[in-house]
Amino acid sequence: MVGNTVSHSNIKTKRKFNPNLQEKRFYIPEEKKWITLKVSTSGIKIINRRGISACIKEAKAKGFLK
Repeated sequence: MVGNTVSHSNIKTKRKFNPNLQEKRFYIPEEKKWITLKVSTSGIKIINRRGISACIKEAKAKGFLK
């Protein structure tokens, strides 16, 4: 995503908005193993709310995982 940095004198300079990515370990109880994912902070909140198993199942159904 792109936008403008606006200075005090109202000069506009192009800038990027990068996603807030974090490396996070999740435990999958069905497989009894840990996985490391690079996930956005909003993605971490969704995984905590729904559960890692449901999110993996949904990602496989959408074709994000093999």
